[in-house]
Amino acid sequence: MTSPLIYFARHGQTDWNAESRLQGQADTDINALGRTQADRNGRRLAELVEDPAAFDFVASPLRRTRETMERLRMAMGLPAGDYRTDMRLMELHFGDWQGRTFAELEKEQPGISAARHRDKWNYLPPGEHAETYEMLVERVRPWLKSVAQPTVCVTHGGIVRAVFKLTGIMDAAQAAAMNVPQDRILRLRDGALEWL
Repeated sequence: MTSPLIYFARHGQTDWNAESRLQGQADTDINALGRTQADRNGRRLAELVEDPAAFDFVASPLRRTRETMERLRMAMGLPAGDYRTDMRLMELHFGDWQGRTFAELEKEQPGISAARHRDKWNYLPPGEHAETYEMLVERVRPWLKSVAQPTVCVTHGGIVRAVFKLTGIMDAAQAAAMNVPQDRILRLRDGALEWL
């Protein structure tokens, strides 16, 4: 799958990230470290993007991605609010698990972590709106196909995993297990992904 140049940034750290809480589509805010990460990524993008006017800027509509985008744009010397959002870029929905840690879930249902670990990509948490990573891929695929110009995208770890799977760079198990940093830029160019 080929597309125009895309720079991806994951939202900055939240308190829930620091506590290993499953966020999914819960609307959390970035913390002080997350703001530092967003500013750093903005400075890096200022070095990479020669003509910001040629780029589309798009973010997940959740607060943590919007604040990250706004800080990133300010660090690039651009107006904070001049970007759009796309619902397809929202994080994987963890259903009833949102706001919980695996340690908490394990106390209530011993063995649940191991059950998910056996096939993390296709595991469906309980609860309304819950998604598997494969379901997420089907949500992200049309967005990725729709990208028509160079783009800066602020999104979530699950979306980045889906992009690695969609490009064929990783299989499902590798993508599910990968770490997605919050202080680096990911470049998609000519079908290749590279952390910068």
